[in-house]
Amino acid sequence: MLQSGRRRVGQNRVVTPDPLPRLRRLCLALPETTERLSHGEPTWFVGGRTTFVMYADHHHDDRVACWCAAPAGAQRARVAEDPHRFFAPPYVGGRGWVGVWLDVPVNWDQMADLVADAYQTVAPKRLVAALDRRGPATPAPAGRERPRRSGGRR
Repeated sequence: MLQSGRRRVGQNRVVTPDPLPRLRRLCLALPETTERLSHGEPTWFVGGRTTFVMYADHHHDDRVACWCAAPAGAQRARVAEDPHRFFAPPYVGGRGWVGVWLDVPVNWDQMADLVADAYQTVAPKRLVAALDRRGPATPAPAGRERPRRSGGRR
């Protein structure tokens, strides 16, 4: 076991603590946010309909990541800044979303900013205004997790 709480697997792989609980807390802290499965992965919605963050646990590869909606130009800037941490995700990368690897040490302050940017990119103006009025120090009411439906459409 390494001092940081991570354990080494194989020669070069380090397994980091499960990032899902922390990512979930960040997403559900925002107004009118819900969580449900979409395409088999935990996904967060604003207003019950619009996706702003999707968890990607080994989605088409052997990596753990999340995909975040992003303002215009953010994807290109993030990937250029740190291509070992950021990437253009499949499916939504063409719309400017930013992929963030979560199987490397994560800067959770930076992740909080990325989640907030994702939310503000897709949220209705009234919710963005409410978020701006609340200010960064005021916690949001807890979000609600929707029951998972079995079968049918996801």
